[in-house]
Amino acid sequence: MTWLLILILVPLAGSLVLAFLKGNDRAAVLAALGFSILEFLLVIPFWLSYNASGPRLQMTSSFDWIPSFGVHIAFGTDGIALIMIAVIALLVPIVVGGLGTMDKLPAGRSAGGFLSLILLQEALTIGVFAATDVFLFYVLFEIMLIPMYFLIGGYGGANRQYAAVKFFLYSFLGGLIMLASAIGAYSLAADKLGKGTFDWATLVTVVRDAPLSTQIWLFLGFFLAFAIKAPLVPFHTWLPDAAGEAPIGVAVLLVGVLDKVGTFGFLRYCLPMFPEASKTLAPLVLVLSVIGVLYGSILAAGQRDMKRFIAYVSIAHFGFISLGIFAFNEQAMVGSATYMLNHSLATGMLIVVIGLVVARGGSTRISDYGGMAKVTPLLAGLFLLAGLSTLSLPGTNSFVSEFLVLIGSFVDQPVYTILATVGMVLAAAYVLWLYQRVFQGPVRGDALIGVGGGPGTAIAPELGAKKAIRDLNGREIAILAPLVVLILVLGFYPKPVLDTVTPTVQQTLSAVQGGK
Repeated sequence: MTWLLILILVPLAGSLVLAFLKGNDRAAVLAALGFSILEFLLVIPFWLSYNASGPRLQMTSSFDWIPSFGVHIAFGTDGIALIMIAVIALLVPIVVGGLGTMDKLPAGRSAGGFLSLILLQEALTIGVFAATDVFLFYVLFEIMLIPMYFLIGGYGGANRQYAAVKFFLYSFLGGLIMLASAIGAYSLAADKLGKGTFDWATLVTVVRDAPLSTQIWLFLGFFLAFAIKAPLVPFHTWLPDAAGEAPIGVAVLLVGVLDKVGTFGFLRYCLPMFPEASKTLAPLVLVLSVIGVLYGSILAAGQRDMKRFIAYVSIAHFGFISLGIFAFNEQAMVGSATYMLNHSLATGMLIVVIGLVVARGGSTRISDYGGMAKVTPLLAGLFLLAGLSTLSLPGTNSFVSEFLVLIGSFVDQPVYTILATVGMVLAAAYVLWLYQRVFQGPVRGDALIGVGGGPGTAIAPELGAKKAIRDLNGREIAILAPLVVLILVLGFYPKPVLDTVTPTVQQTLSAVQGGK
């Protein structure tokens, strides 16, 4: 029993327990909170026991699954997987704690069913980041779509079924194409070694020596699956619908963690396994990355819905991350790897704060708000902090990541870097525009204007009754506090994260450049 198996089994066990607590919402919330906090506490010694200067894959375990085909249940972690496992362990307790305040379940739906799916999603996502057998990775890559499909389709907004089906079909199709490439890599191993295998470390040494044409075809299968998941333009169209219709807590996990499987896949699979194909096709990926940055930024400006706004801003950020990865520069790649974590924290906090705004105003439409800072100054301040982190203000966690991507990619790709910088400046302006519209200026909108009461009261149109608009309470402050602390601490002291991911990035670049 290794650390990784424990980290997968704890939320899995919690999911099974919650499946039997569908009739008792309070007990379900307490149980889910207990399992998710336990998981987070277990991640702390897991992180501390990781040796950044050691081998790439650590805390490994392997069990025969389908021996005749060389398939194993095998897990291990590198520095990049470690930070993503840590961030999902942090975000899940926040999602659980926010149930009932930033998220309200549809009538007739139990908290036990919802939270059971959340913990199942956590277990499967950790398994995806930890898998070191390519076939196991594919299986978990596809299976983790199932709880997310039900979370969106069963608990989302008015168009939830359309959004859930679109999300599932896009990712499922990408996974099938990746499976074809994985089988091709397996066949190459069988030809060279006399026996096929799906072991990641073995395939890296085998496939990297394949002819360029073969590498390109196999690379494209993996790349397409990860580009859809990332999401990279033009494979992004599922994200605005999915994030726009998903419950707030589900959107936190979707945009904050699940999307990172795509950029993680670039670093773990595409570059080390197909180094020549990666370098050959890098210009194409860089073009798509810059288009994503500009397209996401421009589309964000035209959004009327806050959740879809965040989705398009995230598309721009993912283009920026892939730019740093395919610049093949150590500084840029370290920036991209740490950006995966910092984007999760900043965007996760921004979505949570939006959820708290929507819980008070009853609408996700930007035009339904105005002047909220007069009624909820603390909420406004934390919204601004999350927005500033999203636009990478110095002193916030995202700044170091963005700075490293810029100075690293500019060395070899100055034109792409300059164009991407223009897009990021636009995105920053749009985040501030969102804050200005929602929190500053005169109080406006039926959801906020006091009715016979003045500041602090509002009308809920769907109820036709007065509703108090209050600032953050103790529970909501507790939900946001860990994110606030990490955004500020990592803004001034990013060394622990940089030290963790840098050796993994160096090993990845060594593989791309021909090292062992």
